[in-house]
Amino acid sequence: MTAQVVIPVDHDPGLDQLEAEAIFILREVAAEFERPALLFSGGKDSIVLLRLAEKAFWPARFPFTVMHVDTGHNFPEVIEFRDRRIAELKARLVVASVQEAIDEGWLQEERGPRASRNRLQTPVLLAAIARHQFDAAIGGARRDEEKARAKERVFSFRDEFGQWDPRNQRPELWNLYNGLHLRGEHMRVFPLSNWTELDVWRYIAREGLEIPSIYFAHEREVFQRDGMLMAVNPYLPMLPHERPFVETVRYRTVGDMTCTAAIRSTARTVQEIIAEVATARVTERGASRADDQFSDAAMEDRKREGYF
Repeated sequence: MTAQVVIPVDHDPGLDQLEAEAIFILREVAAEFERPALLFSGGKDSIVLLRLAEKAFWPARFPFTVMHVDTGHNFPEVIEFRDRRIAELKARLVVASVQEAIDEGWLQEERGPRASRNRLQTPVLLAAIARHQFDAAIGGARRDEEKARAKERVFSFRDEFGQWDPRNQRPELWNLYNGLHLRGEHMRVFPLSNWTELDVWRYIAREGLEIPSIYFAHEREVFQRDGMLMAVNPYLPMLPHERPFVETVRYRTVGDMTCTAAIRSTARTVQEIIAEVATARVTERGASRADDQFSDAAMEDRKREGYF
């Protein structure tokens, strides 16, 4: 019988290759663009992205402006983590606020028990890119998350309206990336394109990265809606037939409280999360993002409008 060989996480050639590729992409962005920004939500993917950017340019000063599109309905644990991590990096943080856009009158908030500010992020993001004249926006999206994201190039071209046309993208043969664009156009850049959710968690374990507490199993008051466990919160009113209860849950993704669901879990350490993810049969967005459930093309429709 052949013995099974287990490769320790800190000596994983697959992770080494993914890390090297992502660092190469980040350095390409720094070389090709004048005003790049790195999108940071406080979620696990953007935490990994920050770590990769640190490695790519250390010991030089962190080279990117960091931007967060804040709906105003984020989990408080994540916002606290965001501010603390940015202070550690001594990076410049730009917060593009959905609440400010509503207060200024150029966005109208959705109403009703299923209302969400998720779609309102798009015009706020595009306005921030235009205001600060960012010519590249780096994000932690991965191709394994959702079928529309699987269509993305690593350098994903956006026109002067910030819109994405999957048929109007550049070839990326031999890992050669074309950042050419005209004034008003920009690129979305995805250094984690070839990573999986499991890769992300294994990298977090290898690097010993801190993550927000909501990724670990904890007790939370939730209610069930459309087969998902939504947190009881002031931004998402319950329907008459919905009842709150306490459940042991954790979050696989981080987003707006009105559209991000928890999953039942007892995983309280990174290693337990890795074991859980390794046996999961539903993608993280499929299991926990209500905004992707409106239609089969919900994500692609939002991306065409300028969503990240």
